[in-house]
Amino acid sequence: MILFPAIDIKDGRCVRLFQGDYNRMTTYAEDPVEVAMRWQEAGARWLHVVDLDGAAQGHPVHVELIARIRQATSLKIEVGGGLRSPGHIEHLLSTGIERVILGTVAITDRELLKQALARWDERIAVGIDARNGYVAIAGWMEDSQVKATHLAQELALLGVRRFIYTDIARDGALVGPNLAALSEMQQASPAALIASGGVSSLEDLQALAALGVEGAIIGKALYTGAVDLATAVRVIEKEERPNVD
Repeated sequence: MILFPAIDIKDGRCVRLFQGDYNRMTTYAEDPVEVAMRWQEAGARWLHVVDLDGAAQGHPVHVELIARIRQATSLKIEVGGGLRSPGHIEHLLSTGIERVILGTVAITDRELLKQALARWDERIAVGIDARNGYVAIAGWMEDSQVKATHLAQELALLGVRRFIYTDIARDGALVGPNLAALSEMQQASPAALIASGGVSSLEDLQALAALGVEGAIIGKALYTGAVDLATAVRVIEKEERPNVD
């Protein structure tokens, strides 16, 4: 299983939200580039970056900062937040990152999703962020009437190869991942699945690895010290390291 240390960017700083609430935010570092370098030194191979300002405003905001992270590290990088047009996607991919994550448009603009998949294929992942099993959109500020599992089924048929599933109620709460919901997502779609939300310990990561998900995003647990990334990399990734992209 691949570990994805998370860097959430708000106003140029590295922050964490509680359950996606912009009013319940903790700032952990002034410079996300330094944080990315720290995670690389701990052994990470991938980085999960969220442009929180972009998610709220509906267009990428921190492209220049993300480009600096790209230049400062050899990490593979996936980025989400505010990607609502082909131009947004192209601009972000032009920085040299490996993958972008589409969220809101997967529900609101299916034609754009089809075009993105046709053009960029596996460099496109879809983030499914769920509250009580139903998809939330627009930076988690709006709830839809679409079940997460139904959306996964539909989008897999369109050619989506990878989903990032976030249980909003557990995000930033350090209460453990929602293994039941993740299992339902696995059954709903043959696409690869990356789990996000709730990781609070090495044992949580081991439970996710046992479930068979492709990867796990770790956010607040790293910043509070509940999970030591270097230790987690050794324990979780050691057997796969020679062969995983």
